[in-house]
Amino acid sequence: MAEITFEEIMSEVMSLSTLDGVDFFEVGSSTMGQKIYGLHIGPYTGKQILIEAGLHAREYPATLVVVGMAGYLASISTTLDGGVYIIPLANPDGVRIVLNGVDWLNCENWRNYLLSLNNDSLDFSQWKASATSVDLNVNFPALWGEGSQNVFCPAPANFVGFYPASEREVRLLMDFTYRVSPDLTLSYHTKGDVIYYGFETLSTEELSRDLAIANIISSINTYTPIRTENSVGGYSDWVSLELGVPAFTIEVGDPSLPTPIPLSAVEPAIELNKGVPEALLSALNQNPTSITPQVK
Repeated sequence: MAEITFEEIMSEVMSLSTLDGVDFFEVGSSTMGQKIYGLHIGPYTGKQILIEAGLHAREYPATLVVVGMAGYLASISTTLDGGVYIIPLANPDGVRIVLNGVDWLNCENWRNYLLSLNNDSLDFSQWKASATSVDLNVNFPALWGEGSQNVFCPAPANFVGFYPASEREVRLLMDFTYRVSPDLTLSYHTKGDVIYYGFETLSTEELSRDLAIANIISSINTYTPIRTENSVGGYSDWVSLELGVPAFTIEVGDPSLPTPIPLSAVEPAIELNKGVPEALLSALNQNPTSITPQVK
Protein backbone atom coordinates (compact mmCIF):
# COMPACT_ATOMS: atom_id res chain seq x y z
CA MET A 1 0.00 0.00 0.00
CA ALA A 2 1.26 3.45 -0.92
CA GLU A 3 2.51 5.69 1.86
CA ILE A 4 0.38 8.58 0.63
CA THR A 5 -2.85 9.12 -1.26
CA PHE A 6 -3.36 11.14 -4.41
CA GLU A 7 -5.67 13.43 -2.47
CA GLU A 8 -2.92 14.09 0.07
CA ILE A 9 -0.45 14.96 -2.69
CA MET A 10 -2.95 17.39 -4.22
CA SER A 11 -3.50 18.90 -0.78
CA GLU A 12 0.24 19.51 -0.50
CA VAL A 13 0.25 21.19 -3.91
CA MET A 14 -2.79 23.32 -3.07
CA SER A 15 -1.25 24.38 0.25
CA LEU A 16 1.25 26.45 -1.71
CA SER A 17 -1.59 28.77 -2.72
CA THR A 18 -1.83 30.00 0.89
CA LEU A 19 1.80 31.09 1.20
CA ASP A 20 2.90 34.70 1.12
CA GLY A 21 5.10 35.41 -1.87
CA VAL A 22 3.43 32.79 -4.08
CA ASP A 23 1.34 33.55 -7.17
CA PHE A 24 -0.73 30.39 -7.67
CA PHE A 25 -2.65 29.68 -10.87
CA GLU A 26 -4.18 27.01 -13.07
CA VAL A 27 -2.03 26.09 -16.07
CA GLY A 28 -4.63 23.84 -17.69
CA SER A 29 -6.24 20.43 -17.44
CA SER A 30 -5.05 16.88 -17.97
CA THR A 31 -6.52 14.46 -20.51
CA MET A 32 -8.92 13.20 -17.85
CA GLY A 33 -9.91 16.70 -16.80
CA GLN A 34 -7.79 17.10 -13.67
CA LYS A 35 -6.38 20.54 -13.03
CA ILE A 36 -2.65 21.15 -13.49
CA TYR A 37 -1.39 23.99 -11.32
CA GLY A 38 1.53 26.34 -11.50
CA LEU A 39 3.03 29.01 -9.31
CA HIS A 40 5.53 31.82 -9.45
CA ILE A 41 7.82 33.02 -6.68
CA GLY A 42 9.96 36.15 -6.75
CA PRO A 43 9.96 39.12 -9.12
CA TYR A 44 8.83 38.78 -12.72
CA THR A 45 11.73 40.98 -13.80
CA GLY A 46 15.20 39.58 -14.28
CA LYS A 47 16.19 35.99 -14.92
CA GLN A 48 13.50 33.32 -14.69
CA ILE A 49 13.80 29.60 -13.92
CA LEU A 50 11.10 27.01 -14.66
CA ILE A 51 10.87 23.84 -12.53
CA GLU A 52 8.58 20.94 -13.36
CA ALA A 53 8.01 17.59 -11.66
CA GLY A 54 5.66 14.64 -11.74
CA LEU A 55 5.87 13.79 -15.45
CA HIS A 56 6.51 10.14 -14.58
CA ALA A 57 3.64 8.73 -12.56
CA ARG A 58 5.57 6.39 -10.26
CA GLU A 59 8.00 9.20 -9.46
CA TYR A 60 5.41 11.20 -7.53
CA PRO A 61 7.82 11.75 -4.58
CA ALA A 62 9.60 14.26 -6.84
CA THR A 63 6.44 16.37 -6.71
CA LEU A 64 6.69 16.45 -2.92
CA VAL A 65 10.34 17.47 -3.16
CA VAL A 66 9.44 20.37 -5.42
CA VAL A 67 6.57 21.38 -3.13
CA GLY A 68 9.08 21.54 -0.27
CA MET A 69 11.47 23.57 -2.39
CA ALA A 70 8.64 25.97 -3.21
CA GLY A 71 7.90 26.45 0.47
CA TYR A 72 11.50 27.43 1.10
CA LEU A 73 11.60 29.75 -1.91
CA ALA A 74 8.43 31.47 -0.70
CA SER A 75 10.12 32.16 2.63
CA ILE A 76 12.95 34.00 0.87
CA SER A 77 10.95 35.42 -2.04
CA THR A 78 11.81 39.04 -1.29
CA THR A 79 15.53 38.31 -1.57
CA LEU A 80 15.46 36.39 -4.85
CA ASP A 81 17.33 37.99 -7.74
CA GLY A 82 14.81 36.83 -10.34
CA GLY A 83 11.78 34.56 -10.45
CA VAL A 84 10.94 30.88 -10.31
CA TYR A 85 8.01 29.25 -12.10
CA ILE A 86 7.00 25.82 -10.79
CA ILE A 87 4.66 23.14 -12.13
CA PRO A 88 4.76 20.59 -9.31
CA LEU A 89 2.56 17.87 -10.84
CA ALA A 90 2.56 17.69 -14.62
CA ASN A 91 0.95 14.22 -14.91
CA PRO A 92 -1.88 14.09 -12.35
CA ASP A 93 -3.73 11.32 -14.22
CA GLY A 94 -0.74 9.00 -14.08
CA VAL A 95 -0.01 9.72 -10.42
CA ARG A 96 -3.65 9.09 -9.55
CA ILE A 97 -3.50 5.73 -11.34
CA VAL A 98 -0.37 4.75 -9.39
CA LEU A 99 -1.93 5.67 -6.05
CA ASN A 100 -5.65 4.98 -6.61
CA GLY A 101 -5.75 2.43 -9.40
CA VAL A 102 -8.26 2.91 -12.22
CA ASP A 103 -11.61 2.80 -10.44
CA TRP A 104 -11.85 6.60 -10.54
CA LEU A 105 -11.98 6.57 -14.35
CA ASN A 106 -15.59 6.82 -15.48
CA CYS A 107 -15.23 4.63 -18.58
CA GLU A 108 -15.30 0.86 -18.04
CA ASN A 109 -13.68 0.15 -21.40
CA TRP A 110 -10.80 2.45 -20.54
CA ARG A 111 -10.37 0.88 -17.12
CA ASN A 112 -10.23 -2.55 -18.72
CA TYR A 113 -7.77 -1.32 -21.34
CA LEU A 114 -5.33 0.01 -18.73
CA LEU A 115 -5.72 -3.16 -16.66
CA SER A 116 -4.83 -5.26 -19.70
CA LEU A 117 -1.69 -3.19 -20.25
CA ASN A 118 -0.84 -3.77 -16.58
CA ASN A 119 -1.05 -7.57 -16.98
CA ASP A 120 -4.50 -7.49 -15.34
CA SER A 121 -2.88 -6.46 -12.07
CA LEU A 122 -4.54 -3.99 -9.71
CA ASP A 123 -1.07 -2.95 -8.54
CA PHE A 124 -0.16 0.11 -10.61
CA SER A 125 2.81 1.10 -8.44
CA GLN A 126 5.25 0.74 -11.36
CA TRP A 127 3.09 2.69 -13.83
CA LYS A 128 5.18 5.41 -15.43
CA ALA A 129 2.86 6.68 -18.13
CA SER A 130 -0.18 8.92 -18.44
CA ALA A 131 -3.82 7.79 -18.47
CA THR A 132 -3.41 7.21 -22.21
CA SER A 133 -0.46 4.85 -21.59
CA VAL A 134 2.04 7.33 -23.09
CA ASP A 135 5.31 8.03 -21.32
CA LEU A 136 5.10 11.82 -21.33
CA ASN A 137 8.86 12.30 -21.00
CA VAL A 138 9.52 10.66 -24.36
CA ASN A 139 6.65 12.38 -26.19
CA PHE A 140 8.31 15.76 -26.77
CA PRO A 141 9.45 16.69 -30.31
CA ALA A 142 13.19 16.35 -29.68
CA LEU A 143 14.54 13.45 -31.77
CA TRP A 144 11.25 11.76 -30.91
CA GLY A 145 11.29 7.98 -31.16
CA GLU A 146 15.08 7.66 -31.44
CA GLY A 147 15.78 6.70 -27.81
CA SER A 148 17.36 3.37 -26.92
CA GLN A 149 14.51 2.41 -24.56
CA ASN A 150 11.62 3.75 -26.63
CA VAL A 151 8.70 1.43 -27.37
CA PHE A 152 6.06 1.96 -30.02
CA CYS A 153 3.02 0.26 -28.56
CA PRO A 154 0.94 1.35 -25.55
CA ALA A 155 2.66 0.26 -22.36
CA PRO A 156 3.05 1.15 -18.67
CA ALA A 157 6.39 2.80 -19.51
CA ASN A 158 8.49 4.10 -22.42
CA PHE A 159 5.72 4.29 -25.07
CA VAL A 160 6.51 7.37 -27.15
CA GLY A 161 2.97 7.94 -28.36
CA PHE A 162 1.77 7.76 -31.92
CA TYR A 163 3.35 11.07 -32.90
CA PRO A 164 5.36 13.83 -31.19
CA ALA A 165 3.47 16.01 -28.71
CA SER A 166 0.40 13.83 -29.09
CA GLU A 167 -0.45 14.26 -25.40
CA ARG A 168 -2.41 17.11 -23.88
CA GLU A 169 -0.06 17.38 -20.90
CA VAL A 170 2.99 17.65 -23.16
CA ARG A 171 1.43 20.37 -25.31
CA LEU A 172 0.36 22.24 -22.18
CA LEU A 173 3.90 22.19 -20.80
CA MET A 174 5.33 23.26 -24.15
CA ASP A 175 2.87 26.15 -24.48
CA PHE A 176 3.53 27.31 -20.92
CA THR A 177 7.29 27.20 -21.50
CA TYR A 178 6.99 29.25 -24.66
CA ARG A 179 4.82 31.74 -22.80
CA VAL A 180 7.14 32.37 -19.86
CA SER A 181 10.38 31.99 -21.88
CA PRO A 182 12.61 30.75 -19.03
CA ASP A 183 16.34 31.28 -18.94
CA LEU A 184 16.88 27.79 -17.49
CA THR A 185 14.73 24.76 -16.65
CA LEU A 186 14.94 21.99 -14.06
CA SER A 187 13.00 18.73 -14.31
CA TYR A 188 12.75 16.72 -11.09
CA HIS A 189 12.49 12.93 -11.31
CA THR A 190 13.53 9.89 -9.26
CA LYS A 191 15.99 8.26 -8.72
CA GLY A 192 19.81 8.24 -8.79
CA ASP A 193 21.15 11.39 -7.10
CA VAL A 194 22.39 12.59 -10.50
CA ILE A 195 22.10 15.67 -12.71
CA TYR A 196 21.60 14.92 -16.40
CA TYR A 197 22.81 17.63 -18.74
CA GLY A 198 23.83 18.09 -22.37
CA PHE A 199 21.32 17.04 -25.04
CA GLU A 200 23.12 15.43 -27.96
CA THR A 201 22.42 18.24 -30.45
CA LEU A 202 24.24 20.87 -28.38
CA SER A 203 27.39 22.53 -29.63
CA THR A 204 30.71 22.18 -27.83
CA GLU A 205 30.25 25.67 -26.40
CA GLU A 206 26.73 24.87 -25.18
CA LEU A 207 27.91 21.62 -23.60
CA SER A 208 30.66 23.46 -21.77
CA ARG A 209 28.13 26.01 -20.55
CA ASP A 210 25.73 23.33 -19.32
CA LEU A 211 28.45 21.34 -17.57
CA ALA A 212 29.52 24.49 -15.73
CA ILE A 213 25.95 25.05 -14.56
CA ALA A 214 25.55 21.36 -13.65
CA ASN A 215 28.61 21.74 -11.46
CA ILE A 216 26.95 24.68 -9.72
CA ILE A 217 23.90 22.51 -9.05
CA SER A 218 26.17 19.72 -7.82
CA SER A 219 27.92 22.10 -5.44
CA ILE A 220 24.55 22.62 -3.74
CA ASN A 221 22.87 19.18 -3.82
CA THR A 222 26.03 17.00 -4.06
CA TYR A 223 24.56 14.99 -6.97
CA THR A 224 26.78 13.76 -9.81
CA PRO A 225 26.58 15.51 -13.21
CA ILE A 226 26.17 12.98 -16.05
CA ARG A 227 26.05 13.72 -19.77
CA THR A 228 22.76 12.57 -21.28
CA GLU A 229 23.15 9.63 -23.67
CA ASN A 230 20.63 7.63 -25.71
CA SER A 231 17.74 9.49 -24.13
CA VAL A 232 15.60 11.73 -26.31
CA GLY A 233 12.07 13.09 -26.47
CA GLY A 234 12.13 14.46 -22.92
CA TYR A 235 11.16 17.89 -21.66
CA SER A 236 14.76 18.90 -20.97
CA ASP A 237 15.74 17.64 -24.42
CA TRP A 238 13.04 19.75 -26.05
CA VAL A 239 14.00 22.86 -24.09
CA SER A 240 17.64 22.45 -25.12
CA LEU A 241 16.73 21.92 -28.76
CA GLU A 242 13.92 24.44 -29.16
CA LEU A 243 14.71 27.27 -26.76
CA GLY A 244 18.49 27.00 -26.71
CA VAL A 245 18.71 27.50 -22.95
CA PRO A 246 20.24 25.24 -20.29
CA ALA A 247 17.93 22.41 -19.19
CA PHE A 248 18.64 19.76 -16.57
CA THR A 249 16.96 16.62 -15.31
CA ILE A 250 17.63 16.03 -11.62
CA GLU A 251 17.04 12.55 -10.23
CA VAL A 252 16.47 12.58 -6.47
CA GLY A 253 16.90 9.57 -4.20
CA ASP A 254 19.69 7.08 -3.77
CA PRO A 255 19.83 4.59 -6.68
CA SER A 256 19.60 1.67 -4.25
CA LEU A 257 16.09 2.70 -3.17
CA PRO A 258 13.02 0.88 -4.51
CA THR A 259 10.63 2.48 -6.98
CA PRO A 260 8.62 4.46 -5.98
CA ILE A 261 11.20 5.83 -3.59
CA PRO A 262 9.97 5.88 0.04
CA LEU A 263 8.64 9.12 1.42
CA SER A 264 11.41 9.06 4.01
CA ALA A 265 13.71 10.16 1.14
CA VAL A 266 11.68 13.29 0.42
CA GLU A 267 12.74 15.54 3.28
CA PRO A 268 16.48 14.88 2.78
CA ALA A 269 16.05 15.64 -0.94
CA ILE A 270 14.28 18.92 -0.11
CA GLU A 271 17.15 19.94 2.15
CA LEU A 272 19.71 19.13 -0.55
CA ASN A 273 17.84 20.89 -3.36
CA LYS A 274 16.04 23.85 -1.82
CA GLY A 275 19.01 26.15 -2.40
CA VAL A 276 19.50 25.17 -6.05
CA PRO A 277 17.17 27.76 -7.69
CA GLU A 278 18.57 30.60 -5.57
CA ALA A 279 22.14 29.66 -6.50
CA LEU A 280 21.25 29.39 -10.17
CA LEU A 281 19.57 32.79 -10.26
CA SER A 282 22.70 34.27 -8.71
CA ALA A 283 24.90 32.56 -11.29
CA LEU A 284 22.68 33.60 -14.20
CA ASN A 285 22.83 37.22 -13.11
CA GLN A 286 26.62 37.13 -12.83
CA ASN A 287 26.97 35.82 -16.40
CA PRO A 288 23.84 37.00 -18.25
CA THR A 289 25.20 36.68 -21.79
CA SER A 290 25.77 32.92 -21.48
CA ILE A 291 22.12 31.88 -21.62
CA THR A 292 20.24 34.27 -23.84
CA PRO A 293 17.20 32.34 -25.18
CA GLN A 294 17.45 31.61 -28.89
CA VAL A 295 14.32 29.97 -30.25
CA LYS A 296 15.36 27.84 -33.21
